[in-house]
Order: sequence, then C-alpha cells, then structure tokens
Amino acid sequence: QVQLVESGGGLVQAGGSLRLSCAASGSMFGINAMGWYRQAPGKQRELVALVTSVGDTNYADSVEGRFTISRDNAKNTVYLQMNSLKPEDTAVYYCNVQKQAGRLGPVFYWGQGTQVTVSS
Repeated sequence: QVQLVESGGGLVQAGGSLRLSCAASGSMFGINAMGWYRQAPGKQRELVALVTSVGDTNYADSVEGRFTISRDNAKNTVYLQMNSLKPEDTAVYYCNVQKQAGRLGPVFYWGQGTQVTVSS
C-alpha cells in the first residue's frame, strides 16, 4: 500500500554532512509516523529519528543535537539532515512509515535502505 524511495546516502568524511530524503507514494491514509532507522554490521536495527502525524519528533540519544528530521506533507517526503557525522554513524539507513491497520495496530513499511559511510 505504501512505497518508499530513498536517496542521499553516500561516503562522507567525519564532521561532514549528508541529507537523506524519503518520498512516499501509495495510500497515505491512517499514517501514524514517518522516520528513519539504521542498522550497522553486527548490530540490531535502531530508531534514529521519528516524526508523528501531529508533528512531534523523537531522536535517539546518540544523534540528538546533530540530526534533524523534517517532513513536507505536500510532497509526502521525510528528510534527515545529518551534521557532524561520526564513523559510528556508518550504517544502512532505512526509511519507515507506520500506518494504522485498524484494530491490529500499526504496520511498518520500509524503504530499500541507503548506505551511509563515514570515514575517519
């Protein structure tokens, strides 16, 4: 029902910046939140940043103050501005949409992932 297209990943030096974009298409009814997760080699996938349907934001402690999530509702697009990047930020970043599935609760939709590599 929801398709996500990500862009903006790549290789950057420590201290640099990247801007990730995620454009959503399909049925956008009942969307609870959109956000970004990441998964480093050997690690579990973790929440990076989230923005709810009413505009509230949530950040992982490790990125708060460096990353900023924003959305453009007219374009159904979510952005992740990443500043002061560290090698520890190296991971595959996944766009996520949380959609309410009636009484079953939220269903997660995922992008294909985009690689972010921060060199030291």
